[in-house]
Amino acid sequence: MALAASNLLRNRIVAITGASQGIGRGIAVGCAQAGARVLVHHLGSDGARKDAQELVREIEQIRRDLSGLAGEERGGPAAIEVAGDIADPSTADEIVRAAVSTYGRIDGLVSNAGICPFFSFLDIPHDVWRKTRGVNLDGAFYVVQAVAKQMKEQQPQGGAIVAVSSISALVGGGEQAHYTPTKAGVKSLMESCAISLSPYKIRCNSVLPGTIETPINAEDLSNPEKRAYMEKRIPLGRLGRPEDMAGPTVFLLSEMALYVTGASVLVDGGAFVNLQ
Repeated sequence: MALAASNLLRNRIVAITGASQGIGRGIAVGCAQAGARVLVHHLGSDGARKDAQELVREIEQIRRDLSGLAGEERGGPAAIEVAGDIADPSTADEIVRAAVSTYGRIDGLVSNAGICPFFSFLDIPHDVWRKTRGVNLDGAFYVVQAVAKQMKEQQPQGGAIVAVSSISALVGGGEQAHYTPTKAGVKSLMESCAISLSPYKIRCNSVLPGTIETPINAEDLSNPEKRAYMEKRIPLGRLGRPEDMAGPTVFLLSEMALYVTGASVLVDGGAFVNLQ
């Protein structure tokens, strides 16, 4: 509960895409521990909905632990869920509508939703290319644009946007030629938005996770030899956990980062500087 003690996001409204599991879930819990009310976006499948509902209950308990209040307290519920394919622009509109109708505003956005099927370059099906781009890059564009329009209307308050890019934005991947360009695009999107949205007091930054253990890469990391190789490359000596992404993201969403925009923060245990 280290983030809770800081209270960095007290009563902030933070929307997080792809929050039902993995990195998104870790960030959602961290934001709640730091005092935020959280909009939990998920794809809408039966499994994702179940995971999202469990996360909402966990955030409600965190809120009770922090405030001693239960359920629908003044200022709105601890968390709400929104389902939909982030590659569809209407999902971004629904995220904004739900946040504004429930809380009256959005203070922060974490654009996290992403997929990473593994294929060698010559075997990448065109539909996999289109779907990966649609979720990872198009989806980020749609939700950032929709939320930024709402934040502009909230002047002079502004807001903070953090996109989850990847160490893969900086290096290649033999089975990720359809994935790495989207993560480079997300990083670039935040850099351009940092300029475009600065007149409205909207800060835009990205976090670049290294190898974080999530359902996306569970099968890939099940190979003991590959896992040992990955761990050996990381100076801190272990793979990342979803909760490792929470602290840097909460910082960038908070007022402690009021003079930080257009930045890209590596969260990789030192892997990038140790690449050989």
